Amino acid sequence: MAPVFASADDYDFPAVLGPGRTLVIGSTTDIEIIRPVIEAFQSAYPTVAVRYREETTRVLYAQAEEACRQGAVRDDVVLSSAMDLQVKLVNDGCAVTLSRPGLNALPDYAQWRSQLFGLTYEPSVIVYNRTLISPREAPRDHFDLLDLLRDPERFRGRIGTYDIESSGLGYLFATLDDQRSSTWGRLIEGMGRNDVRLYCCTSEILDGVAEGRLLLGYNVLGSYAFARARENPDLAVVVPSDYALVLSRAAFVPADAANKADAAAFLEFTQTQAGRRILNEQALLFSPLDGREHMFREAGIEDAESRSIRPVALRPALMAGLDTMKRRLFLKQWRDSLGIGAD
Repeated sequence: MAPVFASADDYDFPAVLGPGRTLVIGSTTDIEIIRPVIEAFQSAYPTVAVRYREETTRVLYAQAEEACRQGAVRDDVVLSSAMDLQVKLVNDGCAVTLSRPGLNALPDYAQWRSQLFGLTYEPSVIVYNRTLISPREAPRDHFDLLDLLRDPERFRGRIGTYDIESSGLGYLFATLDDQRSSTWGRLIEGMGRNDVRLYCCTSEILDGVAEGRLLLGYNVLGSYAFARARENPDLAVVVPSDYALVLSRAAFVPADAANKADAAAFLEFTQTQAGRRILNEQALLFSPLDGREHMFREAGIEDAESRSIRPVALRPALMAGLDTMKRRLFLKQWRDSLGIGAD
């Protein structure tokens, strides 16, 4: 059943056999990406209506933190790509413990405390416009990208990435790149020389590349990039061969949720055979259980075994970058390298 639009960023999916119970999901996932998952869930649970609230990572975190602190009822599920912020909320006691076979089966890196669950398997990728960059010169890894950045006349103002000061996902990817690669410092310096364009959201970067305003986008969320590439053959997606960070969209059920039973059922449904089929083949969010090969197939990669894929674990270590002083110093390094102003 088609959703009823409740407000600019809220979407109501009436129960198939209504009226019934309502499940409220607060999420950062674009509605068009998550829609098939919700509709498949409602086919399995036809008496459950779903209200889907779409927010940015930082707004959703602020709302969930306030609801937790005040003991208020807001969302039944909190689902976000900002894994570090989700870990902090769970660490602060904002989630209930769940014991469901489908969730317990998740890989160790994709669950924490039986309270926080990584439901997806999404690589950070490079995207480029095939009509403006030939396959021969397209970057295949981070070192190739560094080489391209040595041509500022061509790329000045035509590379896009996240504004890590406003994007929780962008900040997470940046801090992990800094920790886990030898190229991060040189990359942001090269981007600074090329007058990189900064964006809050994945869709804005993809729009820029697809329309030719940008030649290339860096550290873009792969699920959205693959979906857009299916629609636009000019958009090419590269999973870097030297290493690729893999994000798991993290979800929990708040301690004060009004509908904990259906919330737990929704999380578990995503990892059932029916749920995984939607994640792997339609939504292109991929499942941590069996999405790896589907992701490689979508990317057109044949030498999968030689690739360095680095899933990000849901662990307290993710909170290190949220420390106020560390964040301030990291953002100063970012601004200085890009030449975008003082702290």
